[in-house]
Amino acid sequence: MSETRASLTRSAALASMCTALFLGALKLWAVWQTSSTAMLGSLADTALDFVASMATLVGVWVAAQPADEDHRFGHGKAESVAAMFQIILIVLSASAIAFRAVLRLVEGGQTQAADQGIIVSLIAIAATFALIAWQRHVIRRTGSVAIKTDSVHYQSDLLLNVAVIAALVLDQYLGFSRADPLFGLGIAAWLLWNAWQAATEAVDHLMDREWPEEKRRAFVEAAADHPELSNLHDLRTRTSGYHHFAQFHVDLPGNMSVAKAHDIIDKVEEDLCARFPGLELLIHIDPVGHVDEPGNPLAETNEFAQLKDTE
Repeated sequence: MSETRASLTRSAALASMCTALFLGALKLWAVWQTSSTAMLGSLADTALDFVASMATLVGVWVAAQPADEDHRFGHGKAESVAAMFQIILIVLSASAIAFRAVLRLVEGGQTQAADQGIIVSLIAIAATFALIAWQRHVIRRTGSVAIKTDSVHYQSDLLLNVAVIAALVLDQYLGFSRADPLFGLGIAAWLLWNAWQAATEAVDHLMDREWPEEKRRAFVEAAADHPELSNLHDLRTRTSGYHHFAQFHVDLPGNMSVAKAHDIIDKVEEDLCARFPGLELLIHIDPVGHVDEPGNPLAETNEFAQLKDTE
């Protein structure tokens, strides 16, 4: 499973790098031909896409490395670090595009050779559609946060290229000379919004945010299928790359032998790990009636009781 995931994420990162190189060469020629601010913004975004895709490739490669003595929980957070690097690049790109667009609004000017710019943008749209289709396939198979963030760049590229076409048409054929810088500002705003959206998931992974409520509930429901367990509490969950971690306490009779308790917990772990692929599970046994850390609401919460209350 881990080898397949690593192969898929690497292929997506390499595909995005090749696409960025191809589009970058096309757009460089188009900027020279058209003098379009919107096209320049699209070129800058593509150049940063290439750098970001390199960071993605490094991130997914590091994340795929097995746990070692210095990183006993694995290297999954390398993907989130790569995603944050990409987000910084998106913000820098958007800021540069906005600055250039404001200068163009103040100084004026008109684009040239709209036909070449439109053709290049149409080619870019086709290439980007193909890349995004492959990225979505990889994301469905792996859930990679780095590939998700990388895909944000290229989803934005679709709008970027449509905006470039609209700006060139309005400027060259309808005489609206401010269309180009105004679309440049719109592109910058769109990039910043996408950066904010992409940052949310990456930060959640880095900060060990709990699983979504639906997934936590499904996990507790699965554990509740084992009647020998009681008072599941102190449940903690997090995700790092494609690794999912969960730990909780359960009550078992105080007079139960260690061997019997071990057999029960082994069966529970086997069942839960089968239902939640990529899960690393840690279960702590308390004797019935034991109270953990009085005053700590996380430790005292009985997940089984809460589950019944919401049914």
